[in-house]
Amino acid sequence: MATNRRISRVAELIKREVSQMLLHGIKDDRVGTGMVSVTFVDVSGDLQHAKVYVSIYGTEEAKSETMAGLKSATGFVRSELGSRVRLRRTPEVIFIEDDSIERGTKVLSLLNKLEDERSLDSLTVDGNTMAEDDEL
Repeated sequence: MATNRRISRVAELIKREVSQMLLHGIKDDRVGTGMVSVTFVDVSGDLQHAKVYVSIYGTEEAKSETMAGLKSATGFVRSELGSRVRLRRTPEVIFIEDDSIERGTKVLSLLNKLEDERSLDSLTVDGNTMAEDDEL
């Protein structure tokens, strides 16, 4: 069983290497249809499994094509990791779509919308108050 420090170091190393493979190594055209970035890598305690969370920017069709391309490239990614990373056993790689960036963008847009509505409400309330003060 590996220590937490080693697990996190291996996860960061896998994240860096898979990111490089997404830029230069994977030749599948489906992977290039959406803008792909690795957001997080979760490595099991025995270093045998690695869940690679990827964020894909684009339409739903581009996302599904990109995920299909990544799933078909798992063998290539694992073999490349085996040659690039010095581990006793190369972990099984599983790609998982991460939509946390999109959810965060939605939350921020909702918060901005609420802030705009509140500022408009405060302006109308202040405007009414100022008009009433002028009458007195």
